[in-house]
Amino acid sequence: MSRTTVPDAGAPERTQGLLFGDQPALDAFTGYRGPIACKAAGITYRQLDYWDRTGLVQPSVRSATGSGSQRLYSFRDIIVLKVVKRLLSAGVSLQQIRKALESLSQRGVEDLAEITLMSDGASVYECVSADEVVDLIQGGQGVFGIAVGRVSREVESELAAFPCEQAHEIGVVDELAARRARKNAV
Repeated sequence: MSRTTVPDAGAPERTQGLLFGDQPALDAFTGYRGPIACKAAGITYRQLDYWDRTGLVQPSVRSATGSGSQRLYSFRDIIVLKVVKRLLSAGVSLQQIRKALESLSQRGVEDLAEITLMSDGASVYECVSADEVVDLIQGGQGVFGIAVGRVSREVESELAAFPCEQAHEIGVVDELAARRARKNAV
């Protein structure tokens, strides 16, 4: 049986892209601005900002580079955001969430659709079959589950209504920052 408890590893400095490991992005220059990522993941902008600053989930397309700059989150980043939100809603600690994301990063893209994350509120378990989910529940360990493949489909559906942007199409500095720079130059 391949059901495993997420291994205890030190908290990584940066956990972006954890769900998809070192797999290349389909388009490394296409992303969604923070407010759109928030809507698709069901989180607040304050959460998004905090998770970026603490290294839990950082934008892989473009990071904020100062006042007025816009972060761009990839589709993959938004899946991570939504999984984190669901784990937090289940009462899982940030430490356990970091461990779960680290564990998932070791799996290939093809494997993700097969994974269900189960939690008893204290630990996170990976299940790759319906039998493992049933065994975990019967053992009294699982009280909350997340099918990662379903999260991916939900995010895809949510983002269909929103525009994505190319990182090179947007200046690093937005209009407000440009006005500040002109004012300070005078």
